[in-house]
Amino acid sequence: MLSRRSVRVKVMQFLYAMDRDVDLNATVVTKRYAERINISFELLLFNIYILREITRLSIDDKRKRKAKHLPTDLDKIFTTKLFKNDVVQFLVNDNYLNSKVDKFGFADKLDKDYFKKLYTEFAATEPYAVFIRQEESNIENSVEILLELFRFCRQSEFYNDVIEDHYSAWIDDKSLVIGATKKILKSLPSLDRDVLSTYFPDDETVNEYGAELLARTIQEKELLIEIIKPMLKNWDHERLAVIDTILLNMAVCEFLFFESIPTKVTLNEYVDISKEYSTPKSKEFINGVLDQVLKKLDTEGKIKKKGRGLIQ
Repeated sequence: MLSRRSVRVKVMQFLYAMDRDVDLNATVVTKRYAERINISFELLLFNIYILREITRLSIDDKRKRKAKHLPTDLDKIFTTKLFKNDVVQFLVNDNYLNSKVDKFGFADKLDKDYFKKLYTEFAATEPYAVFIRQEESNIENSVEILLELFRFCRQSEFYNDVIEDHYSAWIDDKSLVIGATKKILKSLPSLDRDVLSTYFPDDETVNEYGAELLARTIQEKELLIEIIKPMLKNWDHERLAVIDTILLNMAVCEFLFFESIPTKVTLNEYVDISKEYSTPKSKEFINGVLDQVLKKLDTEGKIKKKGRGLIQ
């Protein structure tokens, strides 16, 4: 679920928090990093759970439509196929998801009115009416309407506000969770009953890379600054944007201590992150500084790469 880019962003955020709060130390930050990784996965399952429970309300909807004295044409042909399809039923019967729903207390976080509001609004949309009118029911149609439901929810201020009330990390993790949720929906139903558990962040990315990057950047801070400072000829190091300083430190840390990551990948990733999280001119600044640092370290024989890290 978590790519190295996502992990880099999380490490950057914790280093920034540490810079802003003098009471935060390496031990506390490392612990919070691990907790945050788990929350990202919890958020993924929370979104899957919400979608599942929204579809369940098609059962109540059918009952109400059937009781109408003057049903519309759509009422007459309405079915519960939004819920009773192989994709959703896979989620309904998934032991792993159900165990996490209980563990994380999802049912206590949201009441039926939350799902009812979202379902009612979605039921009034044209894509849902088109889905109901489709004579053929298949997996492709089911996945398509679930993706449409998810798109509808993401555009709902109500949907986002409630999730954010329970998970402050939603703002930062939103794009990550959206991508993973869409990927899961497109893979269902799956012969692999453990498909959801495979999205739990792998240990290599989270710990061997992420936790180590966080710890090393903190531990080697003075060394990293010493390496970077000479490249800041026309810049006052003390006046650099905090995010820029953090990104430079992290990148140089990767150059020096992460042998399996190609230097070109490191440089490109941090330039890309700067475009989203720092100032408008940060892209050129970070690219220029890192390029100079890399050339100097390479000349001094301090870049030691092996395996995948040798790829240029």
